[in-house]
Amino acid sequence: MKELNQCWSGIARMSGSAAGAALALSIMLTLAVLATGSAQAQTFTNFDAPGAGTGLHEGTIAIGINTAGTITGFYLATGNVAHGYVRAVSGTITTFSIAAAGAASNQGTFPVAINTAGTIAGMYFDENNLYHGFVRAAGGAITKFNVGRAGTGKHQGTTPIGINNAGVVVGTYKDATDVYHGFLRSATGTITVFSVGKAGGGTYQGTRAVGINTAGAITGTYQDSSNVYHGFLRSPTGAITVFNAPGAGTGTDQGTTPIAINTAGVIAGVYTDSSTVAHGFVRAADGTITTFDAPGASKDAWLATLLPSHGIPDQGTIPFSISTSGTITGTFVDAAGTLEGFKRVAGGTISSFTDPDSGTGALQGTVGLSINAAGDVAGSYVDASNVLHGFVRTP
Repeated sequence: MKELNQCWSGIARMSGSAAGAALALSIMLTLAVLATGSAQAQTFTNFDAPGAGTGLHEGTIAIGINTAGTITGFYLATGNVAHGYVRAVSGTITTFSIAAAGAASNQGTFPVAINTAGTIAGMYFDENNLYHGFVRAAGGAITKFNVGRAGTGKHQGTTPIGINNAGVVVGTYKDATDVYHGFLRSATGTITVFSVGKAGGGTYQGTRAVGINTAGAITGTYQDSSNVYHGFLRSPTGAITVFNAPGAGTGTDQGTTPIAINTAGVIAGVYTDSSTVAHGFVRAADGTITTFDAPGASKDAWLATLLPSHGIPDQGTIPFSISTSGTITGTFVDAAGTLEGFKRVAGGTISSFTDPDSGTGALQGTVGLSINAAGDVAGSYVDASNVLHGFVRTP
């Protein structure tokens, strides 16, 4: 799907058409010499939100985990309607929905990020498939918002994607001509919009902001007039630096897509090469870029024919989150088309992990979606019946 931000496209692949339409937050979503890490003690705790569906591509998706270990995400109930939840460290799950959210398939409430205070940022789709932003305080109070320049047509509107510890929300809005722009919303509600100067102005082109750190530095991607993706870093003062990962393709829907930025200003992301194979990259605060692949990640061309990609790679390595220490988590697709989770420490060592209850078929398996300072990973796995479940993995 092209309606949303590229950073969640891997989730769309993982969860099938329902979550793809819901989350296609339009995120895509030079091999480094890396060694597979040695096996370490690890504990998986699996969970399902109350009310989560048990049908094809229904279930629970764990999106974010904060320093305390509180997890947020959404669940797809019967009929593929989405609802939000918060899971406390004790395991208690509280569900919530925005009253104005639609109740049809692929509509509902979609939390996407949680900060140290437990404040959640997210979006909801109304009955007309228009996107709106919301912030939910730890106590449960919800504030809805829209970017003033956002379009009001189908699949237009406001899509928050990240929140920092100061309560600043970052995200993307689509205007009335279906062009993307970045925005940030202060904790008091002031909204600032921005676009990268080199971004294209055609349908589904433009600027997509996906991550913000404590200092207020923002990262994301922009699509140029040739439909190629490039990375950008926006400083807290508004200065924008653009960059490309070595080896990134220059064809339609190829290029560089940052996913997350940590407190030190280190950016993790994915780039797609000229064969539309996904690879990970890390951009240090000084601008140095290191590329990497998870050991076992497939580069077999047949995987690219499994699903129509729309720029979303069906193969390779896809990072999703980076911790304060520089540890990255994400997923990779192996030679059988199965999804596996990975962690890459700042020194470059990569270890893979698989939830013991995950399926082993094509596009089944384990996806690490968020990592906190303690190294705990929150994510989802797809079982043998193609139902989704949440997990937290502790080192």
